[in-house]
Amino acid sequence: MTEDQAAETICADVKGDTEYGVPTSAVSAEDPGPPLDWIGEIKGLFWMLFAVLSFHSFIAKPFYIPSISMMPNLLVGDRLVVSKFPYGFNWASASFHVFPRSTRRFLPATPGYGDIVIVVPRNRTDDLIKRVVALPGDRIAVVNGQIVLNGKAVPQAVEPNVQLAADPQLMCEDRAVPYHCYDEFAQFERKLPSGRKVLELPTLRETLPGGATYLIIKDRIDPEADNMAEITVPMGHVFLMGDNRNHSADSRFPTERDGLGGPVPLSDVGGRAEFITFSLNGDQGRSPYSFWQALRGGRSWSSLRPVHIVKGK
Repeated sequence: MTEDQAAETICADVKGDTEYGVPTSAVSAEDPGPPLDWIGEIKGLFWMLFAVLSFHSFIAKPFYIPSISMMPNLLVGDRLVVSKFPYGFNWASASFHVFPRSTRRFLPATPGYGDIVIVVPRNRTDDLIKRVVALPGDRIAVVNGQIVLNGKAVPQAVEPNVQLAADPQLMCEDRAVPYHCYDEFAQFERKLPSGRKVLELPTLRETLPGGATYLIIKDRIDPEADNMAEITVPMGHVFLMGDNRNHSADSRFPTERDGLGGPVPLSDVGGRAEFITFSLNGDQGRSPYSFWQALRGGRSWSSLRPVHIVKGK
């Protein structure tokens, strides 16, 4: 064998014993690699969960509208963002309400007239959403459906009927048995020339002290809901009502009727509604494409802060 033949044989032996230029003798097929660091993985999951819960508890969290009590400004199917810091922090601020009910508040502040807030009723553990219509120290009564605040009737101006899509697939689940959300509004259903069905609901514009203004729905006379003797809102409390006045269990009603039982302690208020992220009309199914079809146009990123009318304008 010549020297050149010997060199070729050696090179062939080396090439046959390598994989991607690395000798296969140095790579074991049975080597599983470094063991999984279970403690490290658990720590990572813990800190991720801690960060999410902290954000939800102290900064903002998503919220879903399950009932018709805040129509026409909030519709069933709206998804919105609730900020946690405007009124300070309390037991209701924490996600899932993991802390026991308490009257303690940190960095406390008072809502403004017309703010939409999240509240945890004293006889329940789930969040409700209502509007602030009276502040600590206010005297409030309801006479024939009109709020009387500190002896003065809150202005209610007649507006053109609000027009909402009939949304035949929209279901409400705020009761023991789910129901079609708009069953009670059948008399207000209209068919447009285009063939689309809508609800045309009697609408008023209410304006609170300071100029906070918003729309409310008043679709019938209800002697019980439309009249309430004057009370004084205790310090550290607010009086809350839904914008759909004949379909809202709020501070006008006792807890036995799923109401809020009068003025609500600020320590039970968990945040302020800020804006709508997106809204679904109930047509969505399991297919991701169906969610696009169910999106309500024109509602995404709508602010939920009340508009303020400046006097003289």
